[in-house]
Amino acid sequence: MNSRRIFLKQAGIAAAGALLIPSFACTSPAAAKAVGLQLYTLRDQISKDVKGVIEKVAKAGYKEVETYGYSPKDGYWGLDAKSFKALLNSNGLKAPSGHFGIDDFIKTGNLDLLKPLIEGATAIGMSYLTCPWLDPSLRTTADDFKKTSARLNEAAVLCKKSGLQLGYHNHDFEFKKFGDTNGYEIMLQETDKKLVQFEMDLYWVVRSGNDPLALFAKHPGRFPMWHVKDMDKTNNGINTEVGTGTIDFKPIYKQAKQAGLKHLIVEQENFSIDPFVSIKQSFDYVNRELI
Repeated sequence: MNSRRIFLKQAGIAAAGALLIPSFACTSPAAAKAVGLQLYTLRDQISKDVKGVIEKVAKAGYKEVETYGYSPKDGYWGLDAKSFKALLNSNGLKAPSGHFGIDDFIKTGNLDLLKPLIEGATAIGMSYLTCPWLDPSLRTTADDFKKTSARLNEAAVLCKKSGLQLGYHNHDFEFKKFGDTNGYEIMLQETDKKLVQFEMDLYWVVRSGNDPLALFAKHPGRFPMWHVKDMDKTNNGINTEVGTGTIDFKPIYKQAKQAGLKHLIVEQENFSIDPFVSIKQSFDYVNRELI
């Protein structure tokens, strides 16, 4: 996780240069979704061989990917947006979302910092520009989360002009208590539900001691994207292949319509087996048992 935090901080610095209607009562699963992969899962491989990795992701059965680390200077792992989109197209893949570091914008309010990121997202046909992380300086108090929420609303207005929605991806720090609330609740309450959506990382919600189903019920329709990653049975601090850990995804998926799910995205941050064997195993479980 430290490596990811460092990477996102660096990426933020570099960056500075069919609607699903929520069913509040329905408990049946949503219609089948294409299974996606957050490419951070293969961060050690994709930086060396982007074309080979994308080909292997498609071969494993995935139909969508989520990017990370885009910069106006280096594009997507050395490919400009046009070339990366062509690579995705040639492998039958789409990228509905990308993780873009926006800490500098949140700190300064300078909308010009977002424009090259929006261009990078729209150039490959994304629907969501997703904030993946908040610098610790932006989240020490309840008021910090309110200020961050206001910034997210501002960013979302600019994103909308380019046909994007702003997304927010959680870790566990959002669930730190501030009296009778927490940062995640503040963000859900303070952001414009028409403009800002949430990418729920199920692993981090469960690991922090919270219940995804309770959040779906309280905030229906706010979670169009999920990160599906499982919790190791012996060490809850690490991930394992989906379906082999401690998280029971089936009852969670039964509330997909209530959540507003559109994109189910596998992610794994550590491996005990070959990463490409791992992503295939996770895909097969999700494809067979969930969707």
